[in-house]
Amino acid sequence: MDEDSRYEAVRSRDGRFDGAFFFAVETTGIYCRPSCPAVTPKRHNVRFFPTAAAAQGSGFRACRRCRPDSVPGSAEWNVRADAVGRAVRLIADGVVDREGVAGLAARLGYSARQVQRQLTAELGAGPVALARAQRAHTARLLLRTTDLPITEIAFASGFSSVRQFNDTVREVYAATPTEVRAAAPRSRGARRAAPGAGIPLRLAHRGPYQAAAVFDQLAREAVPGVEEVSGTPGDRTYRRTLRLPYGTALAAVRERPRGPRAAGGMHPGGWLDAQVHLTDPRDLTTAVQRLRRLFDLDADPYAVDERLAADPGLAPLVAARPGLRSPGAADPLEPAVRALVGTAGAAELVLRYGKALDAPCGSLTHVFPEPAALAGADPGGPLGALAAALADGTVRLDPGADRDDAARALLALPGLGPAVVATLRVRALGDPDVAPPGVDAPDSWRPWRSYAVQHLRVAQTVPAAPRSAARPSPAPRRRAAG
Repeated sequence: MDEDSRYEAVRSRDGRFDGAFFFAVETTGIYCRPSCPAVTPKRHNVRFFPTAAAAQGSGFRACRRCRPDSVPGSAEWNVRADAVGRAVRLIADGVVDREGVAGLAARLGYSARQVQRQLTAELGAGPVALARAQRAHTARLLLRTTDLPITEIAFASGFSSVRQFNDTVREVYAATPTEVRAAAPRSRGARRAAPGAGIPLRLAHRGPYQAAAVFDQLAREAVPGVEEVSGTPGDRTYRRTLRLPYGTALAAVRERPRGPRAAGGMHPGGWLDAQVHLTDPRDLTTAVQRLRRLFDLDADPYAVDERLAADPGLAPLVAARPGLRSPGAADPLEPAVRALVGTAGAAELVLRYGKALDAPCGSLTHVFPEPAALAGADPGGPLGALAAALADGTVRLDPGADRDDAARALLALPGLGPAVVATLRVRALGDPDVAPPGVDAPDSWRPWRSYAVQHLRVAQTVPAAPRSAARPSPAPRRRAAG
């Protein structure tokens, strides 16, 4: 889009572009999302930025009305497989906070200077600024939704000092942390939740969202002990455990019925209500990002539907389910284990090799096993080889992994065929353009072949998975059974 097109999106308050770019008003010093309901500023007073971090770096503060830092992430980074796209996904996962810019650069295979230059050129902000903007958003979320002491919030948000935390919050929101907390709505019952009671979240998405199809799939695949889906269709809750860098978490996400369309037939977007219980608040950013990947909340349904609806065979499916998502994974090892040994086999491995929760919560009793723990579950077999490769770093399936390199490394392991690798590209690596073996996926579906296949599966036009991939292999089942 050129700047005139962006201004037209702002003038029409087009929510399709929330997160794709931001605009700032020079006369007020405020930056907003395109759909901000405030009076449209004059064109000559407007500046455009590719990220919230770039706007903040130019001295603009976040609008208190449209809260531009809370929009879904740009869907561009889901599609792009280059270094910049991989870097953005790693920063969102909290890598800069945990490992610094040097750790981010090492994961990407570039020097810190190269990473800084590429991100600044494309996003208007370097890795430190992008991470700082994310920390500010996490801080605001904790201030508004919990009663955690402000000092704890500072470090939980990823700041290295309370002074840095105070200065950043004042700069980004033009208010002190105490004022941000005081301005939060008091009518919500979850607002005054005590420490340890869980953090209430609204996981935003753009456009329509087919929650029923996502919850159906998660219910079919749920691994007992780690995941569960309860309730009746339309009002279900997905609950699961998470293994995170600093501790563990229990997360619950509620199904929401499809919202009404706005004027002109457009879906304005919405959110999924969630609750996260953390053993260490520093894991909040990572937990949120893993839930977003699992529920595919940063996708651009407008771009996907427009491309796929041009195919006569897919057009009726897209019309029936606009905004259909392609779920990812909260832990990249989970879809691999399900593909190799099936859900029942995965449940047995969880009981044998997973870490038990200190306090079970209903049917949730364990976190999914770490790769090192599963390396001995199937020695010499495909599961053991994959787990060992993940444990020693030979294979990477994290958000910043190079998808083609990961696929080649997976295919080199014993027993991992193209069908399993295709599953991992979609679920673990978030690749939007994968066609499983045996599925006729024309180039006209690119770069959204994963979504096209998802439409076919939901419509039961193709099988959900190869039969062999769902059958437990003897070695893990025998060992897991003890």
